[in-house]
Amino acid sequence: MSLVEINFDGIIGPSHNYAGLSLGNLASSRNAGSVAHPRDAALQGVAKMRSNLALGLAQGAFMPLDRPDDAWLATLCTSMEDASEAMRANAFSASAMWAANAATVSPAPDTRDGRCHLTVANLVTMPHRSHEWPGTLAQLTLAFSDRTRFFVHPPVPPPFGDEGAANHMRMAESHDAPGIEIFVYGVTGGPFPARQHREASAAVARRHGLDPARTIFAQQSDEAIAAGAFHNDVVAVANENVLFAHEQAFADKAGLYRAIRDKLPSAEIVEVPASAVGLEDAISSYLFNAQLVTLPEGGMALVLPTEARDNASVWSWLEGMIASNGPIRRLVPVDVRQSMANGGGPACLRLRVVADPESIDARFIVDEARLDRIEQVIARHWPESIAPEDLGDPALWNDVRVARAALLGALDLSELER
Repeated sequence: MSLVEINFDGIIGPSHNYAGLSLGNLASSRNAGSVAHPRDAALQGVAKMRSNLALGLAQGAFMPLDRPDDAWLATLCTSMEDASEAMRANAFSASAMWAANAATVSPAPDTRDGRCHLTVANLVTMPHRSHEWPGTLAQLTLAFSDRTRFFVHPPVPPPFGDEGAANHMRMAESHDAPGIEIFVYGVTGGPFPARQHREASAAVARRHGLDPARTIFAQQSDEAIAAGAFHNDVVAVANENVLFAHEQAFADKAGLYRAIRDKLPSAEIVEVPASAVGLEDAISSYLFNAQLVTLPEGGMALVLPTEARDNASVWSWLEGMIASNGPIRRLVPVDVRQSMANGGGPACLRLRVVADPESIDARFIVDEARLDRIEQVIARHWPESIAPEDLGDPALWNDVRVARAALLGALDLSELER
């Protein structure tokens, strides 16, 4: 069995819009009420996947969920026709595109039974995301259906908030070696809620059969959450033996760094000092919401949004880091501006799974030809734009459903239509 890291990107759905539903996500709030461009957004996402393929990385894709979510509204005894404007927006959200929140993943080398475990996130803190899990569970159960290799768990029950891989990091000598798993939780964040509860993280670790001696629970700093780091992956990212983090990411960074080095002596910690890049610049540029990846030829690359290149202090620090000959050797800016305007960068758009690609349903693995097919459907069926007032238009609801059905049909995944 050949284990590699596969990045599964969420295809940005045809209902992509800017309703400003995510409290604590500054970009989402700032752009609330703007006109969104779903077709451009989805094509930008496909271009990012192509960029990863060009780097020699394994790439997968997850499908958009059924929107508007009539079934969820029915549980609230309403419908798209009768719902309030706010509830209609919650039912229409395309936020499942941010696959980093789909689940927490523990690869086979880390688990007691030698299977890769995935626990679907409950996302209970935000109404627009709280109803994603049934569709996500159905999709992950299909993609990772080999029960000899995978175990897909349902969500941790409320009220314990779990936001998936966006608050989870794994470090190891290599992707296929036993690793240490770091669960990052919040306690408070000034005016904003802490979305990841320690109790949820601990439950996931137990479910996955992780070795307590190789499991770390770390608190995200209150100041990072208050500054707009609603998930840990806005201020830190790890890959193999490297942790790349902002100086103010964690409540007790010294304790965390010590624990990492005790459990993984080869660990390298690349810390960005606040004196060089403040939290405001780090968060607005999504410097850390990047894909830190191992290149086939060796060394690591940082796949980061073009907003990081556009920020003078951020880019200056990054260029100095590359010149220092550290573990991160290459910068790869990608344009995901439509996603960024809604509060999600390159790391938000993907879920990392270490597994044998041959053990995964091939319909979820992409190559250039499959991306061509996806791109054709998007160009033909995705709405060009969605304004706030459009969310009340039944014709748009139908167009969005037709677009998703066309994609599922083109990829032979029509069984996911409901």
